[in-house]
Amino acid sequence: MAGGLKVLGLTGGIGTGKSTVARMFVARGVPVVDADALARDVVVPGQPAHAEIAAAWPAVIGADRTIDRKRLGEIVFADPAVRARLEAITHPRIQAAGTEHLAALAAAGHPLALYAAALLVESGRWRDYDGLIVVTASEATQIARVGARDGLSPAEAEARIAAQLPTADKVRVATFVIDNDGDLAATEAAVDALLRRLTSSA
Repeated sequence: MAGGLKVLGLTGGIGTGKSTVARMFVARGVPVVDADALARDVVVPGQPAHAEIAAAWPAVIGADRTIDRKRLGEIVFADPAVRARLEAITHPRIQAAGTEHLAALAAAGHPLALYAAALLVESGRWRDYDGLIVVTASEATQIARVGARDGLSPAEAEARIAAQLPTADKVRVATFVIDNDGDLAATEAAVDALLRRLTSSA
């Protein structure tokens, strides 16, 4: 990217701990552009995506006009065609916002940044970056984390995991893999080791 910025994609299935790993990189001075945060920004009331979602699924709009993300998730994860329709509304806007953020980081002189997104491999966008980090965890760990975080039953959590591309397929195209199935200290050590590799090759 212009300005000498090296950008790595960061991805992982639901419940693997991609956000945890992202926070570890941020704590070490590596900026992370988070597609999940951008996804929330592009659907706030007044944004074009909000209006399109409200027209398509009026039942997910609350009294304060914000989108009930849990209700929307229940709808889209139950039907791949519906999920694809939502992605067609939000993904181009998320991508444009991400490009703006990365350009700003390049202009500010940062040498390294991460772009964190759940669907980098599914969309083929992992090829747009200088490498891909995939965060992994066992399915049992994913189910437990998703259930605890989102208040879902094991069956609901398993359905959301099954709706995504298998982790093995993501690992197949990864440049680097971070195993986040153990404790945080082990993950911190893996992040430190990877960061040393990235900065020594910069």
